[in-house]
Amino acid sequence: MSITNSQFSNCFLISLIFLIAFAPNHANGQELKVGFYHKTCPHVEWIVKEVVDDVISRVPSLAAPLLRMHYHDCFVRGCDASLLLDSPTKQAEKDSIPNLSLRGFQIIDKVKTAIEKSCPGIVSCADTVALVARDVTVAVKGPFWEVETGRRDGRVSNITEALFNLPPPFANITSLKQGFLQRGLSVKDLVVLSGSHTIGMSHCSSFNNRLYNFTGKGDTDPSLDPNYIKRLKLKCSPNDQNTIVEMDPGSVRTFDNSYYKLVAKRRGLFTSDSVLLDDGETKAYLKEQAINQYGSTFFKDFGESMVKMGRVQVLTGTQGEIRKVCTRVN
Repeated sequence: MSITNSQFSNCFLISLIFLIAFAPNHANGQELKVGFYHKTCPHVEWIVKEVVDDVISRVPSLAAPLLRMHYHDCFVRGCDASLLLDSPTKQAEKDSIPNLSLRGFQIIDKVKTAIEKSCPGIVSCADTVALVARDVTVAVKGPFWEVETGRRDGRVSNITEALFNLPPPFANITSLKQGFLQRGLSVKDLVVLSGSHTIGMSHCSSFNNRLYNFTGKGDTDPSLDPNYIKRLKLKCSPNDQNTIVEMDPGSVRTFDNSYYKLVAKRRGLFTSDSVLLDDGETKAYLKEQAINQYGSTFFKDFGESMVKMGRVQVLTGTQGEIRKVCTRVN
């Protein structure tokens, strides 16, 4: 996640106080099912895959932000595509600090346009985001999982809710576990979904305090490998807001289990990566995946956790709407 610490640190303390009040009640998604559009839009998954494969073949760097988009949507108001809504006054979720670095909104629009040509008014934007997340993962050699569909789209998008509900990259293990559990997700889901950091880039501003001013005394984060700190300092100068670095060096465009190997070596880029070593359950899973190159359960686990996340506070039945254009309500 690429978030400026100087802008966000004060808000993080407030978010811990208000997290329970702002966190959505989670639904278990019982009305979702694989093949929801079997009769009404039978080719929807093929349509999505065709667009995604074309985009990622030309711009593979979009895989990570498009996967991340599903997570950022589900953690605020549930998986209802509220993240996609535009606000003329810049007060929507996408205008919130944690979402300013998101890319790929135009790809979601492109996919939705292709779906609308074949099945007008049938497939929700929320389902579109979920299907795209799966297909971009597969496109960069990650796992395939069956995506449950049947979500409907929300009509509300609030900048403040995004600020308070998305865990920052400097979150500690206690707040991370709390945020996941409040959404019906387990500690295992936390460490599994963190594995998505095997792809993607980050701005230096999201971790620069770990390199130059960890406790406000010009020091470095003792939980970070000193040799890794030296390498990062070659790329990120103090107060650097623009430079980007690989989250999983050497594997940034391939979805694999190498993230866990890095974190086990104390080379997790974000504090929220490193703190996975502070909890017995997350540490055990992380180390198991790090040493099992060929017997890793990560791919299977990731698919299962993505399905669970995709059920968080979903709108189904007659709730919400099916947007024709994802950026605005009907």
